[in-house]
Amino acid sequence: MDPIAVTLLVVGGVGLLVLVLSLVVGEIGEFGGDVDGPFSVPAVAAFLGGIGFGGAAASALLPDLPGVATVLLSLLAGLVVALPLAAGALRLSASLRDMPTEPTLTDDRLLGTQGVVVSAVPAGGFGEVRLSVGGQQLKYSARSEAALPAGTPVYVVDTPSATSVEVVSTAPEPSGGPTP
Repeated sequence: MDPIAVTLLVVGGVGLLVLVLSLVVGEIGEFGGDVDGPFSVPAVAAFLGGIGFGGAAASALLPDLPGVATVLLSLLAGLVVALPLAAGALRLSASLRDMPTEPTLTDDRLLGTQGVVVSAVPAGGFGEVRLSVGGQQLKYSARSEAALPAGTPVYVVDTPSATSVEVVSTAPEPSGGPTP
């Protein structure tokens, strides 16, 4: 095999190894800080991979030329492959880093949340409710002024602590029956 192609394959392999290590281990030593932009690990790894593998492919396809011409044309072809790869890696890593996430659940977000009683809530005592918050089903200790049997639909009117809520029933009042 052509020594130029072997050398470029090794460069591409180093880029690929750096990329895999950065994915498995995280930012490798962070190169003296939180490097971002064109000198980030994914961008440099993609650039090395593009130079190496693109240059090796070009070296294999080029006709017999003097050694310097083969090296220069192979590096040029590798550069043509490497720049879009590095730009793509840069954009991909930036989009992953800046991806929106759900805000942290705070007590304020629980106010007005609807749910259902899963363990009966005695008047003035604690039971359990399941609330639907941001698409998730969460269980909280619940207190109510009135006794609430299991299965009663409720909504949150107060959050006395991070793990408990005060609820009121949203079940319709029984018509014609005595009100406790």
